[in-house]
Amino acid sequence: MDRALMALSLDEEEEAPFVMPDLPGFSSAEDNVLSIMGRALNPECQKMSGLILTMSRKWQKEGRVRGVALSKERFQFIFQSEHDLLDVLDKGIQTYNEWALVLERWVENPPEDYLQYVPIWVQIGQIPVNYYTREALTALGDLVGKTKVVAFDPSKPITQDFVRVQVLFDVSKPLKTHRVLDLGGGRTTTIRFHYEKVQKRCFTCQQLNHEQQICPLKFRQRQEEAALRRERRQEVLHQRKPVLDKDDPLFGVLNESQVGIDPLTGRPKIVKEVLDEMRRYLLAEVGEDILVKVDRVQKTVEEAEKDPVAQRTILRLEPVPVLSYDLDKGKGRVFDYGEKEEA
Repeated sequence: MDRALMALSLDEEEEAPFVMPDLPGFSSAEDNVLSIMGRALNPECQKMSGLILTMSRKWQKEGRVRGVALSKERFQFIFQSEHDLLDVLDKGIQTYNEWALVLERWVENPPEDYLQYVPIWVQIGQIPVNYYTREALTALGDLVGKTKVVAFDPSKPITQDFVRVQVLFDVSKPLKTHRVLDLGGGRTTTIRFHYEKVQKRCFTCQQLNHEQQICPLKFRQRQEEAALRRERRQEVLHQRKPVLDKDDPLFGVLNESQVGIDPLTGRPKIVKEVLDEMRRYLLAEVGEDILVKVDRVQKTVEEAEKDPVAQRTILRLEPVPVLSYDLDKGKGRVFDYGEKEEA
């Protein structure tokens, strides 16, 4: 009996993977075309059965959408019409039980960062008077996420003490409540960020995936947190491997400070596609002296670094944000359950 059980166990381990038949009746890809995939950021507070039954009523799509629970964290909603699907996505960030959801349209081969970003409208307040321009507002929005829309009309009066931008926010990161700006000449100022339609979050670490009472940072002093972050940041900087090794055509052409990850945004200073194009240019036989090529690459990068718009479009290959003259586009309430600052 023991030998039979051992043989059975070994046979199971050696079984080949089951190949799903590539037949129409086996695949639901055709139905999935009109579907939205989603992820609950705080599954402990977002029971999946309630989410599936509630969201269709919340969207006012009862009878026209069908929810499917895929796991305790992931779900799918299949729509009957393209109009209803787009209407839900156009609502911006969605919540269930006051905690955020990540929603994206179904794709057959999802990228690595699928269900990682949510569109959020951010109210930026206390902006210095000299920085009410599309370029400056785009740069300020990039401090939170990837700026997609700037709701700003320079030809009309601004009656509110903030400007709204829509960003794609990485849900693995904490929300920023403020940021100190260096204005040059030893002058600094602090801008504030408020997030529309974002209800609950941890008000200790500003993450969207757990309650404040279970936050691992709650019982630490703020000074200890700041010191620990500084120490870790310094360790990372010291241990970071050079981006350009000695065999790289760009070694000695660009400085290490010009490549790698920008600590302010968490994104590459120069994306891989642009770096690869520079390498091909330096190695190509085009009848130019290598010193001329080096000088041209260096000047191009230096000029782009001086202009935030050029950094975005030339070095990072990011699209220019849409300029919306509708100042209340997609506007929603700002939920703040944190402690109020004393006047």
